[in-house]
Amino acid sequence: MNEPTETPKSNAHEFTVSELSQSVKRAVEDEFGHVRVRGEVGRLSRPGSGHIYFDLKDDKAVISAVAWKGVASRWRFQPEQGLEVIVTGRMTTFPGQSRYQIIVENVEPAGAGALMALLEERRKKLAAEGLFDAQHKQELPYLPRTIGVVTSPSGAVIRDILHRLADRFPTNVIVWPVRVQGETCAPEVAAAVEGFNMLSPEGNIPRPDLIIVARGGGSVEDLWGFNEEAVVRAISESSIPTISAIGHETDSSLADFAADKRAPTPTGA
Repeated sequence: MNEPTETPKSNAHEFTVSELSQSVKRAVEDEFGHVRVRGEVGRLSRPGSGHIYFDLKDDKAVISAVAWKGVASRWRFQPEQGLEVIVTGRMTTFPGQSRYQIIVENVEPAGAGALMALLEERRKKLAAEGLFDAQHKQELPYLPRTIGVVTSPSGAVIRDILHRLADRFPTNVIVWPVRVQGETCAPEVAAAVEGFNMLSPEGNIPRPDLIIVARGGGSVEDLWGFNEEAVVRAISESSIPTISAIGHETDSSLADFAADKRAPTPTGA
């Protein structure tokens, strides 16, 4: 009868699971403390915490990415599924699930071409739903008694609009303050348009006869909030006639297509 042979002793260091996980974490963070990565945004979620979780992928691999609320809220551009982006951040590991991820500090579109491709795809989709059809456009009131303005309460835009209206004819102006850039821009603008529509003509706050949605000029990224579906749908579904006065004459947004009238500049509204 053969006696069991002893397993040869190894000089390899013996780790606990936690020790090995921490060693891997340190190695990854030391080697990739600052990275810049190009990829397509895959699955994306924005839970109530305000953090943003998404996949960054190419045709061969996927990396999990997370942006904390305080960081993402300062971005002038927000990632969207299907868009090619360049993210800057740092790599780390999540020992509890033996996976790694990138903590995103900044995200930007991978060139204007990527944004314009996404914009054109969205325009075609919304156009196919009839949101831009000429037959749905409303006539603007000749002499509106009350005008609702959706814009930032500070800055040159609102001052120019108020000055211009005062020169034309006396009218009651109600400003619904919103952010005109960043993550909260689209939901705030959409809520403002919907809020004006919900006002009662006999209420303490008069219901506007006309809505102007305005902001100054900027890059495609700066104006991106006015390309969001929530804004386009709110303007298209407004029972109050709307004027889109976004950016300079050469700027364009999907809100322009949805509005009943487009003004070349906020002052021109």
